[in-house]
Amino acid sequence: MTSSAAATERPWHLRVANFLRTPEGHSALLGFFGAVMITFGGFGAGSVRRQDPLLESMHLSWLRFGHGSILSAAIVWIGVLCMIAAWVRLGRSTLRGDVSLRGLRYVVPVWTFPLLFAVPMFSRDAYSYLAQGALLRNGFDPYAVGPVVNPGILLDNVSNVWTTTTTPYGPVHLLLADAIVRLTGENVIAGTMLLRITMLPGLALMMWAVPHLATKLGGNTSIALWLAVLNPLVLIHLIGGVHNEMLMVGLMAAGIALALERKHLFGIGLIALAVAIKATAGVALPFIVWIWMIHEREDAAAAGREPASPIRSFVKTAGAGFAVFVAVLGSTSLIAGVGLGWTTALSGSAKIINWLSLPTIVAHIGTMATSWFAGDHFNDILEVSRTISAVVLIAIIAVVWWRYRKTERDAVMGIVIVMVAIVVLSPAALPWYYSWPLAVAAGFAMSPTTLAVLTGLSTWLMLVFQPDGSIGLYTFPHVALAIVAAVIAAMSLQTEDPLRLRGRKHEKPIEMTSAASAPSTSESA
Repeated sequence: MTSSAAATERPWHLRVANFLRTPEGHSALLGFFGAVMITFGGFGAGSVRRQDPLLESMHLSWLRFGHGSILSAAIVWIGVLCMIAAWVRLGRSTLRGDVSLRGLRYVVPVWTFPLLFAVPMFSRDAYSYLAQGALLRNGFDPYAVGPVVNPGILLDNVSNVWTTTTTPYGPVHLLLADAIVRLTGENVIAGTMLLRITMLPGLALMMWAVPHLATKLGGNTSIALWLAVLNPLVLIHLIGGVHNEMLMVGLMAAGIALALERKHLFGIGLIALAVAIKATAGVALPFIVWIWMIHEREDAAAAGREPASPIRSFVKTAGAGFAVFVAVLGSTSLIAGVGLGWTTALSGSAKIINWLSLPTIVAHIGTMATSWFAGDHFNDILEVSRTISAVVLIAIIAVVWWRYRKTERDAVMGIVIVMVAIVVLSPAALPWYYSWPLAVAAGFAMSPTTLAVLTGLSTWLMLVFQPDGSIGLYTFPHVALAIVAAVIAAMSLQTEDPLRLRGRKHEKPIEMTSAASAPSTSESA
């Protein structure tokens, strides 16, 4: 949405009011309505507590059972579809250049606010986080024992599969969880709310970092924010689902952006903090070394001096970066009073088995192909496929790190490729894992076709889990409906009415501009 320079001087509330009167503003309100429905429907269909005295005291326990559960689930799914529809409509407007970066930034808090009051949605991880914090609070080592050794209300709501699993997250995650349970005690509602609030700085960092990445990488700032931040897959799962990926991704994206702006040590420090939440962010660090070396060569050329040899430059930059990384990780571990046991606990994700992981897909196909003459050997085949995938993943990381070293753009693309490989080839994958590479990839220029594919993929990933956190990937009607919705969403990004539901005479063609690839720095509302 464009406006004159004089219009930009109006008070912010008038600019917001003007924005909400536009078609883009209507999309923002539709997304807000969807978020409200998710919040209210979640009280019955979300990842609610096993014993919920609050609902009982309000005489709303019926929402969790029978027809009430069906009604609650329907409200959640309608809300999710409203948010997806609003997101796609905003995407069309952004591609046409009708909505600015500032306008989109107005929408983020509008869509996020209702989700702050929801029960954990599409995942029970928040309860695990609180139980892990309680372990540290009560003197246990979360890297040595699982929540099962610390009975109580916080343990009662942890998914059974995770009660005996040691914590696979870093010391910053534990420090945050520990601080929260010290403040809220056994109050699960207050703990969940405070957990969600601690994720908001990650969202703010993404709102800053993703457009900065687009500016550096030749993408469009508005489209980048729309794709990586306003995406329902990100907001519903990371905010609604209360996942620490929100903080990890925000810190990692901000660290990469700072490194591209030649603030290398600060960038590495932020990425190190991200690693201290979840180890995945560490894959960015080797590529930051390349970016720093590139800047060293450019600075030498600009000063008219001979650049240092590649080996000397590598030792200098990698050594300084490693020192910052060790300082951040060591100091946070020391404050938390824990060691590095979380690195060995990463294997706990192997308990997750679903079709989103390539090794699991291979194991399922192999089992189906051999079961008629060899019996069911799924676990044996899965072990082999995971081992092969791990070897392939290591090879990909090494090759990509060496191959993508010549330019800044190469290095950032290398981060994206490695993260996608990790999500696909790891023993387990979950829908919100795709927020990792998406936050970085959004900075690149993309064709409308590529954006449509990512829209469809994001929609499908958003729909294949149940609101209570259970997996819908093994229910054919659920998967089929998710595929249909994903195809419609992808088509709708480029065509306003792809199913011609309003008839030909009302069909409004979407005229794509160069906005999909041209950088945009407009801040007007």
